Formats: sequence, C-alpha cells, structure tokens
Amino acid sequence: MEKIRVFDKNFKEQAVKLGFEIGLTKGARELGIYPSYMGKWRKDFLEFGSSSFCGRGSTKLNPEQIKFCKLKRKLKNELKESELKLEIFKNGSKYISQGRLMLYQFMENNAEKYTIGKMCKVFGISYLAYTKWKNQVLSPRQRRNQLLKEEITSIFYEYKELYGVPRITAELQSRGFKVKEGRIYMYMKQLGLVSKIRKDRRPKTSICYNPYAFPNILNQKFKVEDSSKVWVSGIRRIKTASGLIALTIIMDLFDRKIIGWNLSSKMSTQETTLPAWQMAVKNRKINKELIFHSDRGVQYANRIFTDVLDSYNCVRRSMSRKGNHTDNSVCESFFTSFKGELLAGTKLLTRKQMKGEVYQYIENWYNKKRRHSFLGYKTIEEFNQNYLALTDK
Repeated sequence: MEKIRVFDKNFKEQAVKLGFEIGLTKGARELGIYPSYMGKWRKDFLEFGSSSFCGRGSTKLNPEQIKFCKLKRKLKNELKESELKLEIFKNGSKYISQGRLMLYQFMENNAEKYTIGKMCKVFGISYLAYTKWKNQVLSPRQRRNQLLKEEITSIFYEYKELYGVPRITAELQSRGFKVKEGRIYMYMKQLGLVSKIRKDRRPKTSICYNPYAFPNILNQKFKVEDSSKVWVSGIRRIKTASGLIALTIIMDLFDRKIIGWNLSSKMSTQETTLPAWQMAVKNRKINKELIFHSDRGVQYANRIFTDVLDSYNCVRRSMSRKGNHTDNSVCESFFTSFKGELLAGTKLLTRKQMKGEVYQYIENWYNKKRRHSFLGYKTIEEFNQNYLALTDK
C-alpha cells in the first residue's frame, strides 16, 4: 500500500510560487505531485495568505500558532458568510412583504449569483417548497390566486397606478372574477401596490381619556331598600313650537319619585344637571353614602359637576357603559312614559306652555302616582278624578 505523503507549510508555499512562475501543470510535474494539489494550495494562499496551510503538515508552527491560524480562518469564513447573508437579505427584503411567490421569483433570478440553499436559509423557506414552485407543482387554488394577482398587477399599471381597491375590484368583476374588496385589499398589500390618489381615511379626531368618567358600580341593581341610597339621572330633548328644550331629571330608586328636575333651552351643565341637583338635595337630604348614576354625557362627565358632587364627601359616582342604554333603563322608562302620556297626540306647545305641562305631569301626576301606586291608576284623567276626591275626604 502506498504511503500517504504529508507536505509541510514551506513545501506548499514554494509549490505555489513555482506554479505562479511556470504554471500549475508543469510545476506539479517537476515536484512529482498531482496538479489538483497545486490548484487547491493556490486557492488557499490567495484567500488566506500567510494564514493558509495550517493542517497536519505545518511543521514549522507550534501548536498555539496552529490553533490561532485555524481560529483566524474560521472567523474569516464566518465573516464572509455573514456578509453574503446580509447582501442576500438586503437585495431581497423588498419582496418579503409581497408574498412567497415574489421571493421565489427573486431566488430564480439570482440563482447564478447566490446558491439556492443559501437564499432559502436567509429567507426561512423550505428548499422543497421552492423546488415544487419551480416545477409548477401548485394546487388549483394556488394557480387561481396567482392568476388573480397577475390580473391585479396588470390592471394597476394599465391605469397608470391610479386605481385603488374599489375600482380594481369593479374591473375584475367586469372581467368575470368573483371577488370582494377585502381580498383585493389583501393582495394589493402583499404586492406593494398603492394608488397615487389614495385618500387618508383615518379619523381626524381621536378619543381622549376623560378623567371625569366613572365606572358602572350600580350594575343594573335597580331595587333599593332605603331612600337617598341610589339616585339616577338622565336628559331628554323635547320638541316645542319654539324649538328644542332639555328636560333633566333625578330619580330616587327607592320610590321612583322625581326629586329634581329642570327645563332649559341650552345643554350646558349650569342649565341642566346643576339646577336639577340643587332641587334634589333640597327635596331630600343626604345623610349617608349615596350612589349617583348617570350616562357619560358631557353634562355629567365634567369638572364643574364633579366638584359639586365631591363637595358632599358621601357621593359615589357611577356611569353607564359606552353604548349600553340598559344601564340607565329606569330613566329611559320614565322618558318613554312621559312621551306616551303627555306628548302623544298633542299639538306643539310653546316653551312656556310646555314648562307648565311638565310641572303638572311630574309634580301633580307622576310623583303622586308613585306615592299612591297601590291605587292602580293608569291615566292622568283617572288619577285626577279619583285622587282629588280621595284627598278631600
């Protein structure tokens, strides 16, 4: 068996120099070695210079030098690998958001510059998936989606990048495609197609945090066993011959009586909730903890009204959840009865006439009906006929 020859570092360096002078083949013949050795040594020398030839035959280097030489070559290879990956990612990053098919096309176009395996590793793509795409092993659904994307791109550039999602959808539907705008929007986003005349449809205003809005602690518990324990409030606008007026009420859930109310032509806090509150505390004293529940309207969720309620030191605030009218259904029920019993079938009254009618309804009908609810009166006329006769006795 022929013994394996081992060449030291000096021999390899001299062989490379000889190869540069007289050529690889001729130099290998004179040294009695294979030309492939000469080619490999030349490649290493050109790439690593003095750090080359760190293998078994490096007899002139001590173990530490050999270890350092190998580490240097390793780091140089890793740096070169990282630079190559960065270059691939930099050139192909713009296709990542456009979908897998666009990445496949990029890899196909750059197959001579970079290896397919390297590009698959950089983009996190399975090599098998790429080969299936290259061999056109696509499902019918994938083919339809690919055709649709091609049509979208064609229409977009056909109309000089002016068409957006609605127009492209309409154009596709006229060509026989059964698609919706949501799907076209998704594909245009993947393809990076943006209309030149796209409007900014973001809302012009933003919802800000309101420090005077409170959570719903009442939680629709409308049955109360004592007076001045829970008060609820609401506002409703009423149509009159002279324009709209606002009716603000405050109700005690214990007996459902309206203990505070106010009519106003404006909707400010000073003309709606504050006068109603002043009437309520005048009619019923607050001797213990009170829950005041309302909606989240600006007449309640503001600094002025909050400071007034906080001055009593025993009032806890509660507000309905956003868009949930059932959290204040007791007030809504009153306004429904008010509209059906007082306003239905009557001609429009002036503001002065309406104020008199509201006073009669609340003070002389509704509150007294709550006080004598066991009598079972259902209409104002029935109450007036029977209640007045009862009180005269």
